[in-house]
Amino acid sequence: MGSDFGQGIWCAMHKIGFVVFPGFQLMGFSAVTAFEVANLTLGEPAYEIELLSEPGGEIKSSAGFGVATKAFDDTAYDTVIFGAGTTIEPMTPGLIAFAQRSVQTSRRVAAPCTGAFVLAESGLLDGRRATTHWVFARQLQERFPAVKVEEDRIFIVDGSVWTSAGMTASIDLALAMIEKDHSQDVARSVARKLVVYHRRAGGQSQFSALLDLEPKSDRIQRSIEYAKAHLRSMLSVDELADAASLSARQFSRAFRAETGQSPAKAVENLRVEAARLMMEQGRHSLDVIAEETGFADRDRMRRAFLRTLGQPPQTIRRNAREGATIQ
Repeated sequence: MGSDFGQGIWCAMHKIGFVVFPGFQLMGFSAVTAFEVANLTLGEPAYEIELLSEPGGEIKSSAGFGVATKAFDDTAYDTVIFGAGTTIEPMTPGLIAFAQRSVQTSRRVAAPCTGAFVLAESGLLDGRRATTHWVFARQLQERFPAVKVEEDRIFIVDGSVWTSAGMTASIDLALAMIEKDHSQDVARSVARKLVVYHRRAGGQSQFSALLDLEPKSDRIQRSIEYAKAHLRSMLSVDELADAASLSARQFSRAFRAETGQSPAKAVENLRVEAARLMMEQGRHSLDVIAEETGFADRDRMRRAFLRTLGQPPQTIRRNAREGATIQ
């Protein structure tokens, strides 16, 4: 094994049972890749993965091809992960029984995205904090009112039960587990090899202001990039229009037509997102964050947070700190 990956650190084996269903979503397998890279990083088989399903045999993914799985049995796993699908998986008595048994016999049980519905149907989320993909969060809360759904979280750890948002959030979930099992340095090394940001905090938001800003022209894109790079400035319409090489009137009309927002609202959203990221990193006081992101003072920042996120900065910071602490 090349020295570029292996560090030659001996470690105990963690056996992971990864449950898939007909029509499972392939992005969920990104968590499996994180554990695979952890093995390479550690230079030892720290994680052994078994793909599981209720019937066993070949299970077809949403992409149309299948994977070989082992049927549920009495094997004890360190970790059981219930994978996600593009829709909510119909529950069967066998699946519910396996989930209920897993929480008793495993060190931890995890469910990215729609996998949370399996845990909720099994009663494992009653009274617990949990999250899922934002598309399904309201449905999860309505169907299972005993669950404390926090729809804007990347992942949540409540005792031995882990839940996460969908898609790439399963990588954050896996990195958090690797950090818990080994160290922050190992998790950081795995993240670098995966070419991802080192584990996002669990309290980080699933949403991004940039997802709502999808301009069609290079000129408006240039103005957004300029705003991101100069958040400490006043960022008047004239200044942003100059960056786009348009008159102020042309710019305002084109910006709203392409993004659905006024330039002022877009700048506020970008400032909120930048401030939230600084809070999640936990390195600066709220006064410093307000100044660095162009709010000038904490009160203006607080009002912007309430308008945009419905929560004050103190709540965002507290959630980020809770999410960064792995139980």
